[in-house]
Amino acid sequence: MTIAIGFEGSANKLGIGIIQDQNILSNIRHTYITPPGEGFLPRETAQHHREYILNILQKALDEAKIILKDVDIICYTKGPGMGAPLTVTALVARTIAQIYNKPIIAVNHCIGHIEMGRLITGSINPTVLYVSGGNTQIIAYSRQKYCIFGETIDIAVGNCLDRFARLLKLSNDPSPGYNIEQLAKKEKISSVTLCSKRNGCIFFWNFKLYRRTYFFLA
Repeated sequence: MTIAIGFEGSANKLGIGIIQDQNILSNIRHTYITPPGEGFLPRETAQHHREYILNILQKALDEAKIILKDVDIICYTKGPGMGAPLTVTALVARTIAQIYNKPIIAVNHCIGHIEMGRLITGSINPTVLYVSGGNTQIIAYSRQKYCIFGETIDIAVGNCLDRFARLLKLSNDPSPGYNIEQLAKKEKISSVTLCSKRNGCIFFWNFKLYRRTYFFLA
């Protein structure tokens, strides 16, 4: 049975997970929290990752009840993501791989999300709506590779919500989208569709402009 450890640090969430075949042994995370209304910058985010990564690594090993010598393969997020935070996790992963003479795999961030979803849901060949801070895409596996069949042309949904949350001075603890949802539950707002579609691609910029206008008029 193969034990793999993965390092993720492409944005403000730092995570280390350990799996054995199809079983998740540990999944430890720590989020860089900024003051409400402020985003996270690459340099400060990387500093957060440097401060916490060894502690997160030890917690992941302890929860999985293994040591690094037991690991068969090292994985880390190669990108896409924020450059400075990515270098922190990549450096630690490469260092461990060299010290313990383990094979190392650089993982595409988007594919990592998709494969994680496949593992948890047990899906065989899903059509994926991939929504994150930097991507909003419709993806499916075809001809031995993942293909994008449609995507946002202007701004990703996650980025749109992040900016909207900053505009409203909402915290990113645990996440901007979650806090927007909790605030929306308290308001009596009718459903409004403010995105458009063309050739399988989606536009969300009107949503952000509408929310910005609504906020200042309210």
